[in-house]
Amino acid sequence: MTIATVSEKVGISADTLRYYERIGLIPTVRRNKSGNREYTEEDCSRVEFIKCMRDSGLSIKRLMEYFYLFQQGDRTIERRRNLLIEHRKNIMEKIEEMKKTVERLDGKISRYGY
Repeated sequence: MTIATVSEKVGISADTLRYYERIGLIPTVRRNKSGNREYTEEDCSRVEFIKCMRDSGLSIKRLMEYFYLFQQGDRTIERRRNLLIEHRKNIMEKIEEMKKTVERLDGKISRYGY
């Protein structure tokens, strides 16, 4: 897949994809004879995971830590699992905060007769 295809499919700009590659979040992408990137399905799956984690608030630093651990193999499974559990906990806390915000907004909106 071309960078444009991956960009459109995943919803990340080509510049962001190049940045992720430059900092090592995405391993060096194979290039064709013309020098254009050719993303594999595996590359695309990784990009989708990165986008999901970034959209959920995981920092680039933590993503880099996760992928560094991933490259170390099975001996880091517990550390990776703990990183993901910690992030899930943070997301759940944010969800609870957002629920309270929605309740407050609903109260304000109801004052306007809606």
